[in-house]
Amino acid sequence: MTTIGEALISLLERHGVDTVFGIPGVHTVELYRGLAGSKIRHITPRHEQGAAFMADGFARASGKPGVAFVITGPGLTNAITAVAQARADSVPMLVVSGVNATATLGKGFGYLHELPDQRGMMEKVALSSTRVESAAELQPAVDRAFALFRTARPGPVHIEIPLDVMGKPAVSLKPVEMAEPPEPDHAAIVSAARLLAQAVRPVILAGGGASRAEAPLRALAERLDAPVVLTANARGLLHRHPLVVPASPSLKSVRELIDGADLALAVGTEFGPTDYDMYADGGFALPANLVRIDIDAEQLDRHPADVKVEADSAAALEALLAILSDRARPSGTSNGGERAETCRDAARAELARLGPALPSQLEAVEAIRDALPGALIVGDSTQPVYAGNLYYDHDRPGGWFNAATGYGALGYGPPAAIGAALAGPGLPVVCLTGDGGFQFTLPEIAAAVESKAGVVFVVWNNRGYREIEVSMRDVGVEPVGVSPAPPDFCLVAEAYGLSYAKVTNAKELASSLRAATAQPAMIEYVVP
Repeated sequence: MTTIGEALISLLERHGVDTVFGIPGVHTVELYRGLAGSKIRHITPRHEQGAAFMADGFARASGKPGVAFVITGPGLTNAITAVAQARADSVPMLVVSGVNATATLGKGFGYLHELPDQRGMMEKVALSSTRVESAAELQPAVDRAFALFRTARPGPVHIEIPLDVMGKPAVSLKPVEMAEPPEPDHAAIVSAARLLAQAVRPVILAGGGASRAEAPLRALAERLDAPVVLTANARGLLHRHPLVVPASPSLKSVRELIDGADLALAVGTEFGPTDYDMYADGGFALPANLVRIDIDAEQLDRHPADVKVEADSAAALEALLAILSDRARPSGTSNGGERAETCRDAARAELARLGPALPSQLEAVEAIRDALPGALIVGDSTQPVYAGNLYYDHDRPGGWFNAATGYGALGYGPPAAIGAALAGPGLPVVCLTGDGGFQFTLPEIAAAVESKAGVVFVVWNNRGYREIEVSMRDVGVEPVGVSPAPPDFCLVAEAYGLSYAKVTNAKELASSLRAATAQPAMIEYVVP
């Protein structure tokens, strides 16, 4: 007899899942029945939040949904912060949990791990939450989740299976149909192409939704001679291209470039304040003439635009190219390369004016890139990551991501980096975290060692929550609670069996990164 739990594993395999992150418990035993005999690798984190953060990093690095198994109640509430981060950053994630026996739900009897309404809780955070109450409901629930990942704006999906259902006999599984995203509306593409063809000083605003559309984005930017401004989640696109502006639209110099354009094409960006108004000064205004491309209809409705194209970024850009290839550019077009270069220079200079330490923080980030070309840099909320989000040109599409934008969860970096490393064995992965944030998820080092995840943990040790201390002082508040004592990271590395190095500048950091051949490894950057 095949159980519902075993059928779940078979369905995940059919949908291409090869890795699951989770901590088994008495409320998920039946979900694990089929794992041992499957081809799916199970990674055991040290906390359920780590499981979901690992699934997030795995998804961003691989382009496939990350999957986490957690127990009823506390297992799921432990993971919910990571689920919220994935929701904010449109990361495909499937969270499968148990739930108490069907007859007890909502009764308040006080069963182990009981919540008043577990599914209702998850419906507020995930894109959807489904309870599987019979064998016939399992495959439709799983298939719907993967169809959403492929055809709409991705994010976290939750499926819960009651304890009295997991072990019941399963029904025969049907062939899995791979859903495809809808084609862009031809009329909308024609309207967008007409406006783009008439623009004299266009600019492109690229967000995370464009991170896997580099080739058509590059071709369209060159066709339009348009500077391309990258939000944090789009960094790595068009590395060192004359038209790229790898700088935050929160910077005045970047806003001036956008304001000087006669048309803006926004591709896969939600215009979130953590990218466009991180200083909350209200200085960013939507361009007067705007064409938007986004796979999410609700997102498109949140801001006015002259033309809205509901589609996958790559498909829409390719459709625009097909039309624009036959159209001449207007005469008198200003040089997009010169506009981009002027903006880059001004943005970099602006960093020093914003904070005297920002250039040295950016120097550390660039040292990582140059020492390990093509690496993934997975960041936490720490000073050099904030600096990089303001201005940094990464050398790999999708290779720079962190939790310092959107939901902004501390402790994200270490487990997400582990997930990313497991998604691409042999790919250099650097976790850039602070001494304060690292302590949120420090035990996940053990999971990195256990799974042989090739991560170099670079710990920016400024002895506390220095960014918060600066913010307090800036508004005249006496700093309180911002100096949690860091551990001795050398002893921590020794305890977990990691190689260790201590550095005090970017040059030493680069040298230590190149020398860190045994991984995982730890490098402590001690900030003066």
